[in-house]
Amino acid sequence: MLVRDLAWEDFEGWVELYYTRYDEVLTNKDLGIYTYDSKPTLADEAALFGDVWKSVLTGDLVATVGESDGKLIGVCTIHRKGPHREERHAGILAMMVHPDWRGRGLGGRLLSRALHQCEGKFEIVQLTVMEKNVRALALYRKLGFVESGRLPRAFKRDGEYFDDLFMWRPIEPSKVPPRA
Repeated sequence: MLVRDLAWEDFEGWVELYYTRYDEVLTNKDLGIYTYDSKPTLADEAALFGDVWKSVLTGDLVATVGESDGKLIGVCTIHRKGPHREERHAGILAMMVHPDWRGRGLGGRLLSRALHQCEGKFEIVQLTVMEKNVRALALYRKLGFVESGRLPRAFKRDGEYFDDLFMWRPIEPSKVPPRA
């Protein structure tokens, strides 16, 4: 398993990895991820990847990927929260790991590398995670993220509601707040 920076050539692997979410949610209703009503088109994915790459080039996004045998198996991005100077210090985290690679340390390696790359670009990283995504919650807590709020009933699948948790951590490890 190799963890490295995102490359322009990763587009096909990016799409394949993203599409696994739609296949997995059909067989795992408890999967703690958001999806659209249908898979985005290849054109939609190309536009998204182009925006991601533009943000990498402008310094508004860091992106790490994991690969095994030349195949993309995980992605971690942290993008600038917004264009206003009052929020440019914050990054927003997004991650996806192929189902076959979860629980094998890839997520931690991707996130650790991405957090390191945020030094000098962001002061804090924020995220939301569904309360039912216990594996992701454990990883985020292990890497110094703390819960800062909860949005009740933010997620609904098959008539069942779940809360979204808000978490954050500073980029500078010495300023990570203690766990509550």
